[in-house]
Parts: sequence; C-alpha cells; structure tokens
Amino acid sequence: MALEPYNVVAINTSKASENKIHDDATARRFGFKGGFVGGVNVYAFMTHLPVRQWGLDWLERGTGEARFAKPVYADDVAEVAGVADADGLALTVHSEGVLCATGRAALASELLPAPALGEFQSVPARLERAPADEASLRIGDWLGMIPLPVTAASHAQDLADIGETDPIYEREQIVHPVTIMRCCNWVLSQNVILPAWIHMGSNVRNLGLARVGDTLNARGLITKNYEHKGHKWVEVDVMVVANETTPIIRASHIAIYRPRHLAEAA
Repeated sequence: MALEPYNVVAINTSKASENKIHDDATARRFGFKGGFVGGVNVYAFMTHLPVRQWGLDWLERGTGEARFAKPVYADDVAEVAGVADADGLALTVHSEGVLCATGRAALASELLPAPALGEFQSVPARLERAPADEASLRIGDWLGMIPLPVTAASHAQDLADIGETDPIYEREQIVHPVTIMRCCNWVLSQNVILPAWIHMGSNVRNLGLARVGDTLNARGLITKNYEHKGHKWVEVDVMVVANETTPIIRASHIAIYRPRHLAEAA
C-alpha cells in the first residue's frame, strides 16, 4: 500500500562547512550541478513517513536505512514516497525527477535487547586532526566527538532547517533524527581533515529518546577502510548517547572520505 508522499523544499544547511562537497564551486568542479544537501538531511526527510506511521514507537525502537545514489540540491523539492509491505516501509526520495535515495524503515513486534553502553568505548575528539587516510582512519580505532548540548534554540533551528512539519518534536521536546545523525558525521569530521567527502548511507537502530536539554555524544569504532571504484571509503559503527548514560541510536555510517575526483586533481 502506497502512503501519501511527503514533499519538502531542501535547504543546503552545510554550504559554509569545511566539507567542500556542499560548496557550489567545488561540487561543480567535480561535475555536479552544485553543492549537495547533506545526506543527514535527506535521511531526516525520510524519517517523516515512519514517524507518521508509527509515532513515538518508531523513534524509540524502530529501524531505518538509507542509501544515497544522487545528490539533492538546494531549493529543489525532495519527494519522499513510502510503500507499506510485510516488512515495514520501502522508502524512496526523488528530486527533479531523479531517484536520489532508497531505504527502509521498520518497527519490530518484539523489543530486542539493546547493545550495552559498555560495548562502545568513550574517547574524546582528537586534539589534532590528520588528513583522512588509511592511518588516521585505521580499522579498530575508536573515535569520539565534542559533546553537543541540545538547547531549545538549536532544536528549533534544526526543525526549521529541514522543514519538519510533524508537531511531535515540539510537543514532546524530542530531539530530531537529523540532530542525532549529525553526531555520526562529527565522529569523522571532528577527528580527521576531510576536504570534500560524501555521506553514502546509514543503517540505524533507534534505542531511545533524547530530549531538549540533553547533551549528546557519540562513540564510534572504525570497522572498514577500503577503495572502491577509485573512491576511498570508511564505515563506522556508532552509538549516540545522551548524557553519557542513555543509548539513543546505533548506526553503521558509511562515507566516501576521499572521492576519486580529489585523487585525479592531486
């Protein structure tokens, strides 16, 4: 059964970030139309349908996955479509007639045991960042981030930035998935220098709710570092934690940390 689509105008909230894949001039040099809207934002658009379908239950214990195939560009409309099947929701994102992302969301009938907090080592963000490579992103290394206090102002700004229309986040003062998933990005960007990199996908298991006033942190284990089609890829197993006590999500976060375009330009 097809769900009513969700349409949102995408904003490039990362245009001024260190990651130059969001910069129009750099992205055009790589052959794209302009700077990318962040994959974290596109994932956030995709979460609207499972929250509409299952509400708080999905935010607290559902699963989601996303794979990003083509960029969504600033000021274009992202259309999120969902089809309910026996396993949950099949999700797609189209923009300007192009398939940009695919994914799924589900809500298990049974509450599975959450991974223990102690399984994920807590380390601070590195004081000095080295360029991203096989040594600085070594398999088996743990990564942290600078803790993020979620304020009423930052919460409101995050909702505005992604055009979120579901009232549940303001009514319940629940931290939006966009804020939580951004912590997975920071596990990389706050530890190594990434001149231009691309978030390619994530598999997410929701473990609990974070609320305005909480402080978020992340604990990430580098599980893969490899080359594919000229790109350098990294995968990180990340747990985002509230107040150093409450697991919020566990995510396998996948990124191209060195696009082949950079190697060709070197």
